[in-house]
Amino acid sequence: MTEDLIIAGFGGQGVMSMGQMLAYAGLSEDKNVLWMPAYGPETRGGFANCTVIVSDEEIGSPVVSHPKAVIVLNLPSLDKFEDAVVPGGVLVVNTSLVNREPKRTDIDIVHVPASDIANEIGSSRAANMVALGAFLAHKPIISIEAVKNTLKKVFAAKPQVIPLNEKALDRGAEAARVQAAV
Repeated sequence: MTEDLIIAGFGGQGVMSMGQMLAYAGLSEDKNVLWMPAYGPETRGGFANCTVIVSDEEIGSPVVSHPKAVIVLNLPSLDKFEDAVVPGGVLVVNTSLVNREPKRTDIDIVHVPASDIANEIGSSRAANMVALGAFLAHKPIISIEAVKNTLKKVFAAKPQVIPLNEKALDRGAEAARVQAAV
């Protein structure tokens, strides 16, 4: 199994953190992983994306031009990456910040109001984990439990943020499961 995805949004939305969490969690499940960031010179507000590859086999190349999955946190990211998803792939869309429907009909689309859910649970900064939870509920390439364990290690110096991020993962997963049941 080799799964690749691109995560995209504005700088400051936690795109890189989400990719790193997924990669670290993959390592904890004895997977081969690759995380490759790409961003502009701006710290916040500029375009940011990262590529994550999770595999049971060796990873031959970090270049992914047509990923099996894309998570977009804003409209410019949808505009840029929607057409890149392979037919039959997955597109997770943060409907809180994307005001149009994806045009593709040959992929699975997971609509999740990630920013709205994050605000409901107490912090807009948790939208990335909501989106990640939705993705992993739809395509469990890594267990959500592994991501939660990774959160505990990565945020060991800031334990107060762990419960919020765990809740965000769970709420995102729940939103994806509800959508799938409809």
